Amino acid sequence: MTIASSKTRVLFLCTGNSCRSQMAEGWARHLKSDIIDAYSAGTEPHPVDPLASRVMAEAGVDISTQRSKSVDELPAVDFDYVVTLCDGAKEACPYFPARVRVVHRGFDDPPKLAAGARTEDEALAHYRRVRDEIRAFVEAMPGVLESEA
Repeated sequence: MTIASSKTRVLFLCTGNSCRSQMAEGWARHLKSDIIDAYSAGTEPHPVDPLASRVMAEAGVDISTQRSKSVDELPAVDFDYVVTLCDGAKEACPYFPARVRVVHRGFDDPPKLAAGARTEDEALAHYRRVRDEIRAFVEAMPGVLESEA
């Protein structure tokens, strides 16, 4: 059975579904749940990054109950948009029906940036910056999707 909705259905896709796509799903549910049905998945899922959960909680968004999943685990949803958030997901994006608009909006990878950090605060600064960039993108939805599709 396919899930239908009057809301705009958006899948945030990243390689690991551990950080950026989890943040985007969290922001969309927090800021836009009245007009957007948000989902996230990964092409090669990894556990949710605890630092992503931490910086989202600092901003008042709880993603601690979200879990990493593959596209194959998603319910049958007629997505309006698939937003790839990293180059890896853009390259490995699975096939979606022609009516689904695929939009690429790449964001830096916080774990990769934080790998060279000398302190936890320095590492968290990378996560916070990307968190805030993703928030700004989600706040501009769905209009920004239509202009980028």
